[in-house]
Amino acid sequence: MTEVAGGPSVPEPSEIRALKQCLLCRNHGREQHGVAASCLEELRSKACDILAIDKSLAPVTLVLAEDGTIVDDDDYFLCLPANTKFVALAGNEKWAYNNSDGGTAWITQESFDGDETDSRAGLKWKNVARQLKADLSSIVLLSEEDLQMLIDVPCSELAQELSQSRVAVQGLQNTLQQVLDQREEARQSKQLLELYLRALEKEGSILLKQQESKAGLGDERDAVDTGIGESSSEIALTSQILTALKEKPAPELSLSSQDLELVAKEDPKALAVALNWDIKKTEAVQQTCNQELSLRLQQVQSLYSLRSISARKSSLPGEVQNPKQAKRDPT
Repeated sequence: MTEVAGGPSVPEPSEIRALKQCLLCRNHGREQHGVAASCLEELRSKACDILAIDKSLAPVTLVLAEDGTIVDDDDYFLCLPANTKFVALAGNEKWAYNNSDGGTAWITQESFDGDETDSRAGLKWKNVARQLKADLSSIVLLSEEDLQMLIDVPCSELAQELSQSRVAVQGLQNTLQQVLDQREEARQSKQLLELYLRALEKEGSILLKQQESKAGLGDERDAVDTGIGESSSEIALTSQILTALKEKPAPELSLSSQDLELVAKEDPKALAVALNWDIKKTEAVQQTCNQELSLRLQQVQSLYSLRSISARKSSLPGEVQNPKQAKRDPT
């Protein structure tokens, strides 16, 4: 009986738990500490001691550093691999992504930021690709940035997104490049034409007429500028569109059809204020954007017409063969 009474003071083999190696750190902390614990309660106690957590901030919550999962079950704790990293949260602290990793935090953060950027870029090209998948003629309506983005996508990834063969997608990317090249050629042609007109303006009568007209237009421009200043400067255009209008030669070739429509519908006075242009230059650019938009819509309409004609022609052979087969039946 004496031996039985003294038995509980000696742990049974089944009750002895092995120590698990763990890593401990605070939220947003760069330092991490290696400890060994047999259960969660022991790990919490060591976390308070090693990380200097005030006992008044109890309870201390342990979460996985990689995703913020709360660990409050001993069985789950025992299933975790050795050297699992825990973040100790005291009081009302909330877990947040922590990029510290023993001196390589800057590498981790750059990788994390890079992944986020890649994710956003990947989502953007996939949205444009789905637009093409729904209607191939929308190539004409894309901006130069969207065209270049699809050209730069690896052929295999674009083929998977469009559910097409790699050969077909390679042909599509070649077509996108041709559209981009055509816009660049059109831009260069316009620039050459502008240079030629400027050279003419420097000659004799044209230059004199321009100088004479400037004196008369000065007062008018002041009056126009005064009128512009009184109008509302709030516009619906994004900074990206305004930058393209200011800095890009032939900006109408850089913008998407949706952007062209926004520019064409914008109030000339408000747009002139935003661009710091005179009203005549602003209206000229709006007219150019409107013409480019009309041209693209005509091209889309032409593609629809060609597609309709092609579909009708492809159905003709089947309609011709049926009468021939009907004539053979009596024989």
